[in-house]
Formats: sequence, structure tokens, C-alpha cells
Amino acid sequence: MAATGAVTVPTKSTMRPEVSRALVRFAWVVVAYNVLVILWGALVRATGSGAGCGNHWPLCNGQVIPLSPRVDTIIEFTHRCMTGGSTFLVIGLLVWTFRGTVKGQAARTLAVVSMVLLLNEAFLGALLVKLGYVTGNQSVGRVVLLSVHLSNTLLLLAALTLTATLLGTGQTSRELGAHGTKKLWALLGLAATLIVGVSGSLAALGDTLFPASSLRAAFAQDFAAGSPWLLRLRGVHPASAIIAALFVFWLVAQARRAGAGRLAGLVLGLLGFQFALGLADVVLLAPVWMQILHLLGADVYWVALVTLAAAVIWPNHNARETYQPI
Repeated sequence: MAATGAVTVPTKSTMRPEVSRALVRFAWVVVAYNVLVILWGALVRATGSGAGCGNHWPLCNGQVIPLSPRVDTIIEFTHRCMTGGSTFLVIGLLVWTFRGTVKGQAARTLAVVSMVLLLNEAFLGALLVKLGYVTGNQSVGRVVLLSVHLSNTLLLLAALTLTATLLGTGQTSRELGAHGTKKLWALLGLAATLIVGVSGSLAALGDTLFPASSLRAAFAQDFAAGSPWLLRLRGVHPASAIIAALFVFWLVAQARRAGAGRLAGLVLGLLGFQFALGLADVVLLAPVWMQILHLLGADVYWVALVTLAAAVIWPNHNARETYQPI
């Protein structure tokens, strides 16, 4: 600072409108709520309750509120109610984000993407019901459509996570630049992890449709020539998990260089926990409670990994305001 007593002010390039903390907290609440919706959806699949409302959508067995419902109807109808709640929350997030930010802030774009993915999620879910791709259906069509549906679910969760993250940093769309190679490798890592999530859900579907009496019988199912192809695909899940972990290690190293060591440590811890849960799932022959716990760990890990990738691809250089003398 000059001896004349010049003061320092933020440079124009570093000044950002402050986003309400309440909005940031609400965005993370929306993320958490959607994790709960995903878990309940897994319960629908694991308990064979997908046909609990028949092939009616959005009505349940032709009724707005089912009368004298069976257990499977209650489970399926609850999932639909939770999905409806998610719709209102995401709409609220979209409106609040546009009211609480200014033109050019990146969170606006991600909020719009989240809304589009949510609408697509509802469409895909309705398609599964209307086509009868539920309960004991073992068709190729179910596996293909379910894979698309699961991919959309993870992309929706990623978009909501990025919305919350970018609301917290206040970054603008112009600031979201990255070197091509770094961006490419980070996106490859996320894509590989998405494949792990989808293959894991398909493996869980195989466990539900074709339960094994013992660990030895389960392994025999995987390699028997006469086994359903859904069972023989179960090996894709652990193989893809190992490949994805290699990308994650690279991402963690990059994050530590970028000063996100704490978040990187959390991601590594969650990754190790996921491998432990996966092993326990196999040994215990995939009981419903273990499938739900494994999925919960996977969702939390996915949210943390997306947040870490954002920190690497789009580092927040203005986390602390920089000043210049005038």
C-alpha cells in the first residue's frame, strides 16, 4: 500500500453478487430429498412392488388415492408421492435460483438442466409402468429402458449437486472454463462411475429376480452357460468399479493440488466404504436392507465425487477476494 494512504477495493472481475445462504441450504436439501426418492425407488424394485398401481399412470389402479391398498400398492404409491414432492422442490429451486441470482450465473443453467432431467425422469418412469417393465419382467427391453432411466437418475442428482455447488461459489458461466485434457479426464471418470452405478443396479435386479441359496450357488449362476444373461452380466459391476477407481485416484490427486484436500479425502473414504459394502452385499447374498445401504453409500459417494470434479474442472479462484491498490 502506498504511503499516501491509498485504500484497496475488490477488482471488478472478482466482485460477485452474494447468494442467499438460505437458497444454498435449500439446494442441498433438494439434493438430499432426491437421494431419499432414489432409495425408495430401489425398495420398490427390491420388493417387487413396481406393479403395485397396475399399469396406470399417474393414477394408481385408476384412483387418485388407492382404497384398501395392498402392501405393494402402498410402497409404489408412496414412491409416486415422493416423486411428486421432488417435482415441487425442483420447481421451487428453479424459481428461487432465478430470483436469487443475476443473469450469467452458472447455477441458473444447472437449475434448468435439473428441471429438464426431472421431467425426463418422470417420463421414463411412466414408460416402465405402461410397458409392464416391472416386478418379474426379464426382457431385454426392460434392461435397456431401466439402464437409460438409471443413467438419467444419476445425471439428475449430478445436476442438482452442481446447482447447489455453484450457488455456493457464485461462479458465472464465463468462469467455468478448463483445460481440455483435465476436463476430458474428469468427465471420463464421472462417466465410468455412472456406468458403475447403472451396472450395480442391474446386478441388484439380477439378485432380486434370481436369488441364490448360497455364495457358491451365486458364483455358479454367474458362469453357468444356461444362466440368464442378466446374471452373467453381474461381473461388469466389480470390473467397472475398479476401472472407475483409477480415474478417481487421478481426480483426487488433481484436487489436492487445487487445495481441495479435505474433500478429496472424503471421496477416498467413501470409495473404500463402497468397496466394503459391495463385498458385504455379495457375501450376505444381497438382502434388501443391504442393497438399500449399498445404494445410499453410492449416492452419497456420487454427490461427493461430482462436487470434487467441479472443484478440479472449475476451481473457485475467488473463494477469497483479491485486492489491488488504487
